[in-house]
Amino acid sequence: MPRTLQSWFLICWLAFPFLGFSQIKWTNVDSLYQPLPKSLHVYFTDNSIDTAPFKAFYVIADLKDKNLNFTTDTTFKRRLTPTEFFQKNNEPLLVVNGTFFSFETNANLNVVIREGKVVSYNSKTKKLATDTTKRVKVYTGALGITKDRNADVAWVKTDSSKSFAHAIQTSDNHGNYFAGKTNTTGQTQNKSSDLFKRWNMQTAIGGGPVLIQNGKIKISNNEEGMFAGKAIHDKHPRTAMGYTKENKLIILVVEGRNPEADGATLPQEAQILKDLGCIEALNLDGGGSSCLLINGKETIAPSDKRQRPVPAVFMIHKN
Repeated sequence: MPRTLQSWFLICWLAFPFLGFSQIKWTNVDSLYQPLPKSLHVYFTDNSIDTAPFKAFYVIADLKDKNLNFTTDTTFKRRLTPTEFFQKNNEPLLVVNGTFFSFETNANLNVVIREGKVVSYNSKTKKLATDTTKRVKVYTGALGITKDRNADVAWVKTDSSKSFAHAIQTSDNHGNYFAGKTNTTGQTQNKSSDLFKRWNMQTAIGGGPVLIQNGKIKISNNEEGMFAGKAIHDKHPRTAMGYTKENKLIILVVEGRNPEADGATLPQEAQILKDLGCIEALNLDGGGSSCLLINGKETIAPSDKRQRPVPAVFMIHKN
């Protein structure tokens, strides 16, 4: 290889270490979490994605398998650990944490839909991470599954007077509907009713930011007013969900904040999901909340050394 080409590859590797993510070796660990249906599989890796120790699990499940039931559960003014949700819901096949929440009130800050009805609402306003002196309306991402078992990632708004949600399918050119922004002229754009359409989901769970849109990494952190400054490049435990064009649901958890696993940045998380084939994907609450149970068994080690109680989870039941 010519020296100039070698230098170019070295520069790309140093600048974009995630280019090697497609080389992550995932090991099937179904045998550790039996019994499992043929339409659901569990994978593990401890291949480093840069120079730090790394551990992650992902589950892939066939959305079209009618023997699988994809659903959610939430609480009211209290929180439960994932294991407590597992026990409360007749021991489902899978339990994973989802929404962000308030430690003060134990309330969800994101939408949750169960059996076609909104059971938890997005916060009406939030303080911007980029300017904590402002409270604005904001529409955060969610992943939903229809009755026909088709998945969708969208930006959702909810109204407590309605049992259904509305959503918009792109963050492009609609800045005034995200984090209180206006368009380039500073004028109000079309009414939200012109852009947001009824989101007919049987199951959904919210979080943010959206990581992948139309098969491309496009993190809508600023639009959703999520993490300030360079925080998206900080490493933490992560939870995320996405889906492939073959109608496979992907659930990813990344271990972190311990000597054996450093965690991942949001761009790293997005790249992993893209390499796994996701055409749309969403970040969920991470840090000490990240926890994935398969048949009641933990996958990643919780960073708090014990499971953190959360107000909502996503679940897969075997019918």
